[in-house]
Amino acid sequence: MSLVERDELLDLLSGLLADAMRGRGRTALVGGAVAVGKSALLDAFADEALKAGALTLVAAGSESESDIHLGVMEQLLQDAPLTAEERLKTDGLFSAEADSHPVAHESPVDPRAAQSLCAALLALSVRQPLAIVVDDAHHADQASLACLSYLVRRIRTARIVVCVGHSEQAPYRHTGFRLELLRRPGNHNIQVPLLTGEGVAAVAASRLGGEAADRIAADCHAASGGNPLLLDALLADHRTATYTVAASGTAPRANAADLVVADGYGHAVVSCLRRSGPRTLAVAHGLAVLGSPDAIDRLLGVDAESVAQTLDELTTAGLLTTGNFRHPVARSAVLREMDSRRRAELHQEAAALTYGDGAPAAVVAEHLVAAPLTAAPWVLPVLEQAAEVALSEGLVERAVEYLKLACGTCSDERRLARLRTALVRAEWRVNPGTPAPHLADLVDSQRLGHLRGDDALVLARALLWHGRFEDARDVLVRLGQTGETRDPETASELRTTRPWLHCSYAPFLEYMPETAPEQHGRDLPSFAADHRLEAAVTLDSVLSTAPSEQVLARAERVLRRTRLDEAGMDTVESALLALTYGERPGRAAPWCDGLIEEAVARQSPGRQARLLSIRAEISLRQGDLAGAERQARQALRIIPVSSWGVPVGSALASLLLALTAMGRYEEAADQLARPAPDTMLQSRYGLHYLHARGRYQLDTGNLDAALSDFRTCGDLMVRWGLDAPGFIAWRNESAEALVQHGSPDEARRLLEEQLALCGTTAARARGAAQRILAATAPLRQRAPLLRQAVDLLQHTGDRYELARALTDLTRVHFRLGELRLARLVGRRTWDLVQQCQARPLALTLETSLGKDTPVAEEEPTVAGAESALSQAERRVVELATRGCTNREIAKRLYVTVSTVEQHLTNVYRKFSVTRAELSSVLPVLTG
Repeated sequence: MSLVERDELLDLLSGLLADAMRGRGRTALVGGAVAVGKSALLDAFADEALKAGALTLVAAGSESESDIHLGVMEQLLQDAPLTAEERLKTDGLFSAEADSHPVAHESPVDPRAAQSLCAALLALSVRQPLAIVVDDAHHADQASLACLSYLVRRIRTARIVVCVGHSEQAPYRHTGFRLELLRRPGNHNIQVPLLTGEGVAAVAASRLGGEAADRIAADCHAASGGNPLLLDALLADHRTATYTVAASGTAPRANAADLVVADGYGHAVVSCLRRSGPRTLAVAHGLAVLGSPDAIDRLLGVDAESVAQTLDELTTAGLLTTGNFRHPVARSAVLREMDSRRRAELHQEAAALTYGDGAPAAVVAEHLVAAPLTAAPWVLPVLEQAAEVALSEGLVERAVEYLKLACGTCSDERRLARLRTALVRAEWRVNPGTPAPHLADLVDSQRLGHLRGDDALVLARALLWHGRFEDARDVLVRLGQTGETRDPETASELRTTRPWLHCSYAPFLEYMPETAPEQHGRDLPSFAADHRLEAAVTLDSVLSTAPSEQVLARAERVLRRTRLDEAGMDTVESALLALTYGERPGRAAPWCDGLIEEAVARQSPGRQARLLSIRAEISLRQGDLAGAERQARQALRIIPVSSWGVPVGSALASLLLALTAMGRYEEAADQLARPAPDTMLQSRYGLHYLHARGRYQLDTGNLDAALSDFRTCGDLMVRWGLDAPGFIAWRNESAEALVQHGSPDEARRLLEEQLALCGTTAARARGAAQRILAATAPLRQRAPLLRQAVDLLQHTGDRYELARALTDLTRVHFRLGELRLARLVGRRTWDLVQQCQARPLALTLETSLGKDTPVAEEEPTVAGAESALSQAERRVVELATRGCTNREIAKRLYVTVSTVEQHLTNVYRKFSVTRAELSSVLPVLTG
């Protein structure tokens, strides 16, 4: 229905009034679903009647007053202009009790009383046309309805129009009244329909303005069904949410595109249901509990036909569509409105009902969560299955609810231990600190022999995370003393845990039980376990030996095949770290970014934080200091430091390194002041922390403390067999401290060890070693070493390490008096330094070249140099710096000697360099 059509209904009622004023009495029964606007139509008609000169008497039925004898009739006559005699007669009737009259068996009112009251109304109509408007007649008392029936039978030639509004859904106190009107000649049965989409759009435009209304009109119609009460609530909610200026000073969201559905809408739905009567409300409660119209009759113990009729009525009222609530807010509001005890009872009955009907476990489990605990034998399997499905779909918090309920229901100790282990795994995905209270119970379960071997390994990992190392050691030792290691699943977990333990908590490797020899080759691990093993072995290989391209390709293969499901986090973590410590951060970054998005989608904040911590490490190795800071801080926000346990060392280390490299030493000191677990130094995470703390001490001038941290870190790495240069280059860091300490010979010895370890694979660590090695050489021998460092580093993707090498090269040229070369290299360095936000390096450049030199020179910028140098010129320059003559260059490039000379002349002119200086500026010329 549109607003125009509503005006037509008002015109129809006005026409009835006109007939009545000419002595042709009329009646109108105004019906429709609850809250569709019947009252508004009757109010508008009453106003029209007053304007037309009719005496307008208005009354409204109320459920709370439905037992007041003649209550509606008293409302109609209380302000009527009766004569003194008429008033005396009518007032006496209202003050009398209902049972004081000799009422006939078939009538709720004394016929003489009805006659007197109606006579007064008829007398009024003689003096002035009379419009009688009664709203919500279904709530009117029986005596009043009997009087109105008496009246309408006597107004055929009277100047009276009687308009009665009623709800189609609610039953009448006096069933004969409605029939009386329907069969009366001259009666008009008017149905007020719901608003059409056009009508909803018009109302929205009048409240919000055309442009804002256009965006939400369709959603408003979908959520309200055209019910004016619901529409008013929707628009009010939307206005409140989008037009209120936040306390922070943000601008009003007047142009918000999405409809905001809030509590006001829910209250309106409940109001409609309450006005529809107890039967309708009960059916709505059943629908809200079940979430489906199926089986409401069996849930409530009523006949199916009655339920179907009620659902049709609710659909007609705009509250339902396709048998269900139009919006989740409506269902939530109805559930909240219910008495808590009744709601729990219905959920308990619904759980048994849906289980008996073979509904999915998740459907049954939702009812069990909201119902009192029950010991039915089918409950535990249903909850376990529902938790498994929820985890696979990323609904972690829901799975936690199911598992908690299962733990509270289970009385079998072995099964309870299994459930608690599953609960630890699930809660871990939300916040690793949450499952800590369960760990003591699981430790006791293992002591009593109730914990399976593979679950004991899960427990050991959790204990190690939280730094409860003695308990973890005891769990591992007890596991080795039992026969659980012969179990195929336990044997598979043992083989996967061994390399992981070596990479993460190496000191505890000695407590790991061996797999029973007779089990080798007999147990068939799942695909997930196989991937975890492959990833753990790959990381172990990277940290123990120089990584090969084959090993790193294996890490990427694992990432391609692994989902971030229940068992996938350890797998992807190992594979990502293998790429990162294998000096392939550029290949690890996109994998990590995709996995972070997946963790968000799967509602796994714990995993999101762990992945962000890894992403911060990746960013550091790419020279993205600001990114590393942002990612580490976000990881520490998602999981508080108190919940991180031992692995907090990794996130704190990344944040420390980033802040230190950016010269934000006070903030770095604040991070160092944070309490960290003492047990952290017995893990890989403690190595990261020692390295980062040493770096801070070195950059702030505390050389002895820095050397102590670097050496402690190195001693542990060597002792644990994790001395991979791509992991933590502790020899480089120690050598840098020794150089500043005035011990170049000792520094050189460490650097030679580092270069020997790096081989041909760890280019980043080797380039950094070359940079530091240059500082141990005489001034005039440093430039070639630094150029080698730059050549290595520019292919690693680490902008920060490259900027450090170029800064040192700039300083060497400056100290040698080669100012033109210093400026040329310095310009490229300046750009890198600004990208990295490395303030200490910027200060070094400003000291060497002057504050404005790097950016104010009129010579070509780095970008200009790269664009000016053609591919042919680039090839010629590279060969020239290797010592080739012009003739040799021409022969190797299949060009003439004159062409070579022409290319070189162009380069000399563009960059103001000589042939002897080409090697010094090669990193700049070739980008």
